[in-house]
Amino acid sequence: MASGKWIIAIMDKKLQKPAVVTALALLSCFFWGSAFPCIKIGYQWFRIEGAGSQILFAGYRFFLSGLFTFLIGCIIEKRILTLKRSSIPYIFGQGILQTTVQYIFYYIGMANTTGVKGAIISGSNGLISIVAAHFILKSEKMTWKKWMGCILGLTGVVVVNLTRGAWGEGPRLMGEGMVLISAAAYGISSVMLKLISHRESPIAITAYQLLFGSTVLIVIGWLMGGEVTGFTVKSTALFLYMALLSTAAFSLWTLLLKHNPVGRVSVFTFMIPVFGMFLSGLLLGEQIFSLKNLMGLLLVSGGIIVVNRNSY
Repeated sequence: MASGKWIIAIMDKKLQKPAVVTALALLSCFFWGSAFPCIKIGYQWFRIEGAGSQILFAGYRFFLSGLFTFLIGCIIEKRILTLKRSSIPYIFGQGILQTTVQYIFYYIGMANTTGVKGAIISGSNGLISIVAAHFILKSEKMTWKKWMGCILGLTGVVVVNLTRGAWGEGPRLMGEGMVLISAAAYGISSVMLKLISHRESPIAITAYQLLFGSTVLIVIGWLMGGEVTGFTVKSTALFLYMALLSTAAFSLWTLLLKHNPVGRVSVFTFMIPVFGMFLSGLLLGEQIFSLKNLMGLLLVSGGIIVVNRNSY
């Protein structure tokens, strides 16, 4: 028992080191960023059309991701992952907020707005989580460094996505409004995850919140008449990667949030659209090398440095 506590104490210290936090957070963001081109490719290969099919596709993906996470957790912890009865309402709520609500609003919003607007607004989830932590967690208050880091990071996301006439008409509730609600749901869920991280192991929380939230997505997709077809060897391999990237990203993120302040981790989410941009250029052939893209990357990196400087 004493040796087990000693090992846990060492792991806690390692997961708080700046280099470790940076490496694992960026790896998570890389996985999430790769989802952007993968989803676009998946829509073509699986012939996804309509909000119902999009939500059902997301539900299938995250349910499989939850199963992968559950199986990996059983192997790592050498036991069948179970939840204490008192933890179930909290983790079910986390699944509804982090998986169900976020992706319902995201898919409805993206059906009624442009990709550029969606990317810019979605990039604000890191800022939202840092601000939400200020009001929800007594130990995490906003400082001038956090404000400056958030502003720099958000400015970088805007610069990366800015094109002539990008904003077109004014914002609409069923478009940009829904995407903003999605970003808010994710930002707030990061803070709520911090509050429940002590109840179960990070991998158990990740597995069950994905399973709970994705099951609700699947039911909603079915009720909306959605369908997912076009399974081939190639498309199935893509689908498996999408499920595995969610498993890896959510598990690492939950682990980092358990051992670090929300603001220190969430600021890295500004890198998700940056990774998405470069991977879209690589996989989809989109033009990415331009002055605005390089400026955006510098601003995002500067925001991360400002928030994390001397904060460990």
